[in-house]
Amino acid sequence: MTAQPLMDLSKLKAARAAGAQVTFPVPEKELCERYEALFTAAVNDVLREHNLTRQTLPHTILPLRDTMKVAGPAFTIKGAKNLGLKDEMKERAEMLESIPPQSVIAWDTSGDDESAQWGEVMTMAAKRRGCRGAVIDGGVRDTDRVLPQNFPVFVKYRSSNGMLGRFRISGWQEPVRIGEVDIFPGDIVFADIDGAIVVPRAIAYEVLLRAEEIAASEGELKKWVEEGLSTTEIVERGGYF
Repeated sequence: MTAQPLMDLSKLKAARAAGAQVTFPVPEKELCERYEALFTAAVNDVLREHNLTRQTLPHTILPLRDTMKVAGPAFTIKGAKNLGLKDEMKERAEMLESIPPQSVIAWDTSGDDESAQWGEVMTMAAKRRGCRGAVIDGGVRDTDRVLPQNFPVFVKYRSSNGMLGRFRISGWQEPVRIGEVDIFPGDIVFADIDGAIVVPRAIAYEVLLRAEEIAASEGELKKWVEEGLSTTEIVERGGYF
């Protein structure tokens, strides 16, 4: 008789491996640009229609400049506080060389509150790889030299502390968690002045189409308000507030 395993982890393994095996009907660059023509609130409303109500990253992650906006497939990075130095720079270089075009960095820092994971040179290297922006559950430094590069960066804080000897990368292009959101490589990260959200890759194109419908219909909704319709009349017509 064959012994049965104490735990069947097949479903968990399948769920953790999900996320990146979907090809969009349009080029990724077009998808990114169409998302960036929208706003996170419209996309978030569509996610709610899908019963996905926990796709918003912590509200402490904000843009360096209010006008910054970015959307793209997640290039995930995982790291944590660590005092080790051996091969740290080599690993960091390997990570940067792995960034694909059109991607957005999604960096899980394990709740770090000390180091700046992003800075001037990191920005330069990511841009050369064709990266669209970075969303980091951590810090940035060299802010005055990052801003002129016109590269969207979303972070929790600013600090002069570099990572070396304080924090190190442990992996990349693996599932990560920021706040209550699980992020898989290839999921769509979308961020603007209202913060950052994550759209599962499997429904990213469907969500885009629906969000574009919502954004277009808002013009009619605003027209009803300007025409003096009562809020009750607007709701009866299918409007919302």
